[in-house]
Amino acid sequence: MAETKSRCCIVTGACGGIGQALVRELDAAGFAVIATDNAAPCVDLPCRYFVCVDLARTVEDPSEAERVFSEIRSHLDGRPLAALINNAAVQILGDVETLGRKDWRRTLDVNLLAPFFWTQALLSELEAAHGCVVNIGSIHARLTKRRFAAYATSKAALAALTRSLAIELGGRIRVNAIEPAAIDTPMLRAGFADDPVGLKVLKAYHPCGAIGSPEALGCLVRMLVEQESVFANGTVLNFDGGISACLHDPDLL
Repeated sequence: MAETKSRCCIVTGACGGIGQALVRELDAAGFAVIATDNAAPCVDLPCRYFVCVDLARTVEDPSEAERVFSEIRSHLDGRPLAALINNAAVQILGDVETLGRKDWRRTLDVNLLAPFFWTQALLSELEAAHGCVVNIGSIHARLTKRRFAAYATSKAALAALTRSLAIELGGRIRVNAIEPAAIDTPMLRAGFADDPVGLKVLKAYHPCGAIGSPEALGCLVRMLVEQESVFANGTVLNFDGGISACLHDPDLL
């Protein structure tokens, strides 16, 4: 534990249900967490520093990117950067007929291009610390449904980016990804506020009989961040309760 107390981790999208769990798990593991989000910091979020940032702007505007990365480096203050957790994402749904250019641009900027450019910008700090990148993907990279074209495409590309970076940067930093299915966040529960039966059906549809917890996802991220996970590189892990192993049989409906 003493070894990690001076080591830093960056978590994007830190104010969401998953992001908060990641911050808490890494803080409990002894890391100094630099949290980022495009909203005000959450109450009681146990981060060492908080940076308010719109990830899309860091992709589109080089001067904004330089400002943000300068602020992050000032918070590092020479301490090793153990990990960059690319967790932030937007989920813009739309039919083929209605999904517009702005929807696609924002989805790709936040979900795909920001993880690349943030990794690029912080590569020297990560390499100096023998650090790693963990990309939070989605089951939609492999299994999706209607109206998810932009989101699913961005997450599938994120998996490919993870493998590509692991190959190109092998020996310098590790790059891995996790693809969760349904996670029990306030946002998910809000979507089922008027449909408690639907939530029960969703739980039962997973072979494990439950949806994932943000805390369990946080534990998996921590395991990938720890130095003992050095052989995990270019890995895209399912975290889906076995749902991707299910054969959907219409005759049973």
